[in-house]
Amino acid sequence: MNRDMLSRRLLRNGYEVVIAIDGQQGVDMATSERPDLILMDMSLPVIDGWEATRRIKADEITRKIPVIALTAHAMAGDREKAMEMGCDDYDTKPVELPRLLGKIVALLESVSRAT
Repeated sequence: MNRDMLSRRLLRNGYEVVIAIDGQQGVDMATSERPDLILMDMSLPVIDGWEATRRIKADEITRKIPVIALTAHAMAGDREKAMEMGCDDYDTKPVELPRLLGKIVALLESVSRAT
């Protein structure tokens, strides 16, 4: 339900959205779709978002795709763990859309400046 609501809100804000339903599919889609940015839920089936991010960032083809970790757990140390796994930013659920959009814009701008 959260995934569907967030994707609709992103679409209304002009973003194209593709959705993976588990971590392995996310890794596979990162390679096949080459998205400009990934919003990574950390609590995914098959492989969790931590491992999916690690794999994406370890692959030469996908390592430069910015990843924003999304988690409801917000435990002490989660932000640091996300950054250690290769995430470029971190946000908590429930998502505050203006805050998340600000992070998306900042990462997309930093990628476009780097290329």
